[in-house]
Amino acid sequence: MSGRKLATIVHRSLRSAFLVLIIAHAALDLGYPWWWNFAPIVLAYAMVVVAHRWGGAPDSTKASREPVEVAPPVSGRWTAQNSPADRTPSHGTHAYGQTFAIDIVAEPEPGTRPGFRRLWPLARRNSAYPAFGAPLHAVADARVVRATDRQRDHSSRASLPGVLYQVFLEGAVRDLLGVRGILGNHVVLDLGGGTYALYAHLKSGSITVREGDRVRVGDVLAACGNSGNSTEPHLHFQLMDDPDPDSARGIPFRWRGIGVPRDREAFEAPSAQSAPA
Repeated sequence: MSGRKLATIVHRSLRSAFLVLIIAHAALDLGYPWWWNFAPIVLAYAMVVVAHRWGGAPDSTKASREPVEVAPPVSGRWTAQNSPADRTPSHGTHAYGQTFAIDIVAEPEPGTRPGFRRLWPLARRNSAYPAFGAPLHAVADARVVRATDRQRDHSSRASLPGVLYQVFLEGAVRDLLGVRGILGNHVVLDLGGGTYALYAHLKSGSITVREGDRVRVGDVLAACGNSGNSTEPHLHFQLMDDPDPDSARGIPFRWRGIGVPRDREAFEAPSAQSAPA
């Protein structure tokens, strides 16, 4: 087990201990001051501060690396969100190797994707989104090193109350559950040379590959879904230096013929059959 993964497990365990102590103190007379319950959470975030100060930014060694060019994982018209072209870490954290990750949503024509609402509807069915069920392709010739397909697709969080619930309740619980809670159904490909591609939030029951399978660029791996820590059907894609997201550091990427689209930038990806090798 790497030191990075061990630190992640300890951090997650301390946060879980904090929640257990808060609940236990509310239900039982534990005989010590209530503020002692915060000791685990203080230690958890002290670990983060120390690691950042003495070890540098978790992924700083990759920031100056030349982007790895791969084929796009989708075809058709999509729009980027949380793009590393606008900031890094793109999702506000280096955790799970997602420093240079990107989210993309399908939008075949402007206005075909349901918009965000302040109050109503609180949520929408996944079938309302063009991304749901869209095929996802291998970005290079590779070997499958992880394929997890056990989680259901939940409804979208299409409103302000839905997003608040996602961020402050569901997201916090999922983070305590670790990789599978956050990423949902996911596939990891070994591209060679210490580079791994991660596809997250995949549709339940859609994964067509198993660990150990060899795939060619353009092969269909799964369908876009809404599992894990996701507000609507979309693809979360990233490159990293380890097959285990708990241990991984992010690696910058470029999609062949596209580059790295910026936030809210629409792009057209060629079909897998016409994409250059």
